[in-house]
Amino acid sequence: MNWISNYVRPKINSLFSRREVPENLWTKCPECGTMLFHRELQANLNVCTHCDHHMAISPRERFGALFDGGIFTEVKVPDALVDPLQFRDQKKYPDRLKTAQKATGEREAMLVAEGEIARTPIVAVAQDFSFMAGSMGMYVGNAILAAAARAVEMKRPLVLFSAAGGARMQEGILSLMQMPRTTVAVQMLREAGLPYIVVLTHPTTGGVTASYAMLGDVQIAEPNALICFAGPRVIEQTIREKLPEGFQRAEYLLDHGMLDRVTHRKALREELVTIIRMLTGQPPAIRGELTLQPAEA
Repeated sequence: MNWISNYVRPKINSLFSRREVPENLWTKCPECGTMLFHRELQANLNVCTHCDHHMAISPRERFGALFDGGIFTEVKVPDALVDPLQFRDQKKYPDRLKTAQKATGEREAMLVAEGEIARTPIVAVAQDFSFMAGSMGMYVGNAILAAAARAVEMKRPLVLFSAAGGARMQEGILSLMQMPRTTVAVQMLREAGLPYIVVLTHPTTGGVTASYAMLGDVQIAEPNALICFAGPRVIEQTIREKLPEGFQRAEYLLDHGMLDRVTHRKALREELVTIIRMLTGQPPAIRGELTLQPAEA
């Protein structure tokens, strides 16, 4: 036996020809610890197939699952001032924006789109928590105003998906001013007689909860989403008491009258269609419209 040709050479070849395996093939569920294959997780809308935990999902992924055939058109949002306060902590604010843009591939923390769900035209807007914790800055205010204006122009309902850590501290008072600005946007829809539906996802906190996220005609939340102004740890440290189990979670708020529905992500599309058609006086969608595939869209 020639050990050089039969053992050494194949071993060397295997070392140099070894294929690189991508690092993002598996995702660990933060709730139950199960390792989930990326395609299986994506097909299940980023919901754990083992414990049903709802993980974060980007606006583009959400819209791809929401609109018929995954087809939608982005609505242009006016640009905001990049660094109005010349803010700097450990990094300059423009540098933080560039880092977030590179990581997410998005301009900012909110995406506005229009399209159809079950042949029902809507305007939708979604926050991206992975972009600086979905924080509400001037661009987010511009996005909601642009979405409301487009909805009024096209006479379409507006569906908003919230996910935020609150106001963006790098924009200071200008960030807080987005609370009344977005309230005006919601009032535009009310005066036009158009439905405004909010889907609160994990987490929705701070000034976002204190403004547009809680002004919907119908308030829906994803299971176990944290929805609050001040978080549970802050409250516990302030009052020095242990809070009830599940406090400020979607199911708790539903039981106490703050929400209308808690809906699983996979059932959300059908529920939105039902509510929108009911509020706009349209007949119920037929089954074929609810299950439109890309080729049919």
